[in-house]
Amino acid sequence: MRAIQYAAPRSVDDALAVLQEAGSNARILAGGTDLIVQARTGLRETEFFVDAKRIPDLMELTFDPERGLTLGAAVPCHRIYAEEAVRRHYPALCDAASLIGGTAIQGRASVGGNLCNSGPAGDSIPALIAHGAMARIASPRGERELPVEEFCTAPGRNVLEPYELLVSLQLPAPAARSGSRYLRFIPRNEMDIAVVGAGAYFAVSEAGRITAARVALGAVAPTPLFVPEAGESLIGKAPGEAAFAEAAEIARNAARPITDMRGTAEHRKHLAGVLTRRALQGAWERIES
Repeated sequence: MRAIQYAAPRSVDDALAVLQEAGSNARILAGGTDLIVQARTGLRETEFFVDAKRIPDLMELTFDPERGLTLGAAVPCHRIYAEEAVRRHYPALCDAASLIGGTAIQGRASVGGNLCNSGPAGDSIPALIAHGAMARIASPRGERELPVEEFCTAPGRNVLEPYELLVSLQLPAPAARSGSRYLRFIPRNEMDIAVVGAGAYFAVSEAGRITAARVALGAVAPTPLFVPEAGESLIGKAPGEAAFAEAAEIARNAARPITDMRGTAEHRKHLAGVLTRRALQGAWERIES
């Protein structure tokens, strides 16, 4: 048995000060649904939990029609899909948040924590990438921002440096006629890790042509995978089976999966195309509804 220390700072500056004082084994507790399990089993070394849920910036959930959505890194999943503005404007994010664990887990788990866990199969990450999310990171040296597609660097690793903290995620305001969808494949309900996940967003002009599009995949590469070529292939086209199939084939070819206990590489590549096509179709149905 070993002693675990705990702190509950009330501001970003206080949290950064605690991280510096506690040293390299301190970990931010955004929800703890991954971290506590990892610490208990020895997968992640930590002797100091820094609770983020009392920091206002990390618990912010606000929508502005011009600026978009500000999502604090510690906001629990249940608040995301319970917010009407988020359901209307960022449906793929709600799809993902509702899939992270069960109801009890969603009372604690956060999208920011899911991102910082940086698993290749993290459900929220393709949805964030599809919506063009930016990560706001604080450190004793100041703040920086970067696109979510650049955040994860390897399985379980990311760009956060010692004593840095993910504060929030900023999702731009979506276009008037736009839709999004996140889908995943799991072999059975008891296995809550995606074999493949796909997130898609696109916007349509009044003339019925696609003006912007983004596609991202999960569990098919060492990190969640942004596929800009798939989105670019849709620009200027009318939404429909032919356009979606072409983008799906590009996504399938971009996938770099492995074979493991959850599926073969061949199966995952096939699923990457199928789920991309279905996610695009789902986004179109939401635009039309």
